[in-house]
Amino acid sequence: MLIQALQFILDTILGLFIYALLLRFYLQLMRAAYSNPISQFIAALTDFVVKPARKIIPGLFGVDLSTLFLAWITALLLTVGIYFLNGYPFLLANPSAYLGFILLAAVTIIEKSLYLLIFVQIMLFVLSFANPHSPYMSVISSLSRPFTKIVQKFIPPIGNVDLSPMVIVLACQLMLMLPVAFLTGLAKSLI
Repeated sequence: MLIQALQFILDTILGLFIYALLLRFYLQLMRAAYSNPISQFIAALTDFVVKPARKIIPGLFGVDLSTLFLAWITALLLTVGIYFLNGYPFLLANPSAYLGFILLAAVTIIEKSLYLLIFVQIMLFVLSFANPHSPYMSVISSLSRPFTKIVQKFIPPIGNVDLSPMVIVLACQLMLMLPVAFLTGLAKSLI
């Protein structure tokens, strides 16, 4: 019972921090305006670890690699922590197990990125009906625009209703069920 509570706390705290780091990474990647409240909150929440990491890990072609690396390290800590709480024998593990942990942390980043994209699409859909002039709409639009533009080339809006968020959510769900589940199983088989 205590182990499950510790796993829940670890998963909640580190999982939310991974989402914060990924959101910061994608906000910078999509060039979202910093003046919105979401960007400022995420920056304030993650600055304590991102700013020192930027001194060690530089960006590449405008991509903030330090934030992405920190998200991966946090996912690795989460994975190792959960296995540790379950009594995994780290001292007796074979070398391929460590590769499995590294791969599982990378798959966790992909999985959480897809869930973040699903959340953004749902927020876009809700805000477009509830309050299209919300201050959050600009940041949600900038995060979803690269994906919705691709879908809208094939499925244009029908009667002023944009179906692209629904298509993106379905595509993300399929990716979670097929390639991500396969990679998770592969990584766990190494462990």
